Amino acid sequence: MNRFPTRRTAGRITAVLAGTVAAAVVLAGCGGAASTPTDNAPSAAEVDPDAIIEAGISYALSGSFDPMIASGAVTVAANWHIFEGLVDLDPVTKEPYAALAAELPTAVDDTTYEVDIREGATFHNGDPVTADDVVFSYERVMDPASGSLFTTYIDFIDTVTAVDEDTVQITTDYPFSLINSRLGIVKIVPKVLAEADAEAFGSTPVGSGPYSLVSAVPEDKLVFERYEDYNGPRPALAAGMNWNLLADAAARVTAMSSGTIQAMEDVPYIDVDQLASAADVESVQSFGLLFMMFNTKAAPFDDARVRQAFFYALDMDKIIETGMLGNATAATSFLPETYPNHHEASTVYTYDADKAKSLLEEAGVSDLSITLLTTDTGWVKEVAPLIKESLDAIGVNVTLDVGQSAAQYAKVDSGDYTVMVAPGDPSVFGSDPDLLMNWWYGNNVWSNTRVNWADSAEYKEIRALLDTAVQQEGDEQQETWNEAFDAIAEQAALYPLFHRKLPTAWSSQELVGFQPVPTTGLSFLDVGVAAG
Repeated sequence: MNRFPTRRTAGRITAVLAGTVAAAVVLAGCGGAASTPTDNAPSAAEVDPDAIIEAGISYALSGSFDPMIASGAVTVAANWHIFEGLVDLDPVTKEPYAALAAELPTAVDDTTYEVDIREGATFHNGDPVTADDVVFSYERVMDPASGSLFTTYIDFIDTVTAVDEDTVQITTDYPFSLINSRLGIVKIVPKVLAEADAEAFGSTPVGSGPYSLVSAVPEDKLVFERYEDYNGPRPALAAGMNWNLLADAAARVTAMSSGTIQAMEDVPYIDVDQLASAADVESVQSFGLLFMMFNTKAAPFDDARVRQAFFYALDMDKIIETGMLGNATAATSFLPETYPNHHEASTVYTYDADKAKSLLEEAGVSDLSITLLTTDTGWVKEVAPLIKESLDAIGVNVTLDVGQSAAQYAKVDSGDYTVMVAPGDPSVFGSDPDLLMNWWYGNNVWSNTRVNWADSAEYKEIRALLDTAVQQEGDEQQETWNEAFDAIAEQAALYPLFHRKLPTAWSSQELVGFQPVPTTGLSFLDVGVAAG
């Protein structure tokens, strides 16, 4: 194959997630032993193999199922069940496990790995999965012309080549400690179908996972059926699944309370206590965050002191308790405190209105008026007035502009904004610090045209730290990431206000093996319907 540019020469690309507003609680990880998903799977006697799982999904169906470009909340969660990577991350724990691979990659040397494909693995159309399919799947994502969101997250890879029909060799540009956490970003697709008609493949996906997609009707439901010839580590324990698309929160709660569905995502915070009397409800701490972002080309937000003042001004206890009903944790760093790689930043923004006023005075700023852009996501609308109240209290005249995400980002991308508050969460694609930081601080649209600070010395310092850390491992790598966490916090050009908790409801009387995930979506891998 042709050598594609690495992260050092190819800009990181990204896009606004369509409804992907949740996150992962977990490892940052490098290799190590794979988890064995089936260890905790229900026994055959516990489940009814002919039952159908009924689920309530909160987001609208949009975009392609093609895993090279899928970024919508619904399509990404569906693809956990339809496709496999060589190594995948468990949706609940984020631990890597051998999925389509027979076992985790074998290191030949520091930059060379061999991976055997699981014997007898087939796609949903019955075709065997071959090394050529694996090479094709990687090469199309690695190609910068592909338009894939994920190109730069595997840019540590130099080549992927077929050794024989069921073995591939992967070479990397440098020793890469996160390889087991990253390989699953590429899902393996049948070359003959994806190459013949990419658009059709995105509508009618064919993978090697435990479930195949039967139909997907926007504003109605997705229908899946068990793939009977699946021979991997996570066989379907139900005959099929119906994912009912219930964007209306009241409709989801009613369906869950009445037993029409067996699990639902995105329980409204206000309904948690009520629903807990009829179902199991758990709020899982996530990476998913609410961030504040500044146009650093627009004075006075080219001054870090002004940006810092806005963070110190926020009464975060009140914002979380009143707006989120306690379902969030104030940021002490870029990562949540539940993450193994968490490091408390050298700058932690605790509520201090006097300090906020002092910083504005130092920066020579007075009589400041802003239009604060926010999205109309339900929980964001609850906290936006509280953010305005805090900023008003330090003498900033704030006008709220609440609108649909696409419309608000159109204003941002045109340069017509100064401050924005919005939700975000790339952790659905992976949870290592390099991936998460590069989503917003990579050489991409966020840094180049939204925050507008790519030409600053401070941004270049952060880039240098990230590019250094990715080639390190262990304590040395963590220390470099810590420097990056400190710099990101101090600059506060785009920085989290809090990391939110995700309430999920399910019936443990009906579902066996179900666990809520720390990202948007529901996982029914290793989940069945109770027998009897």
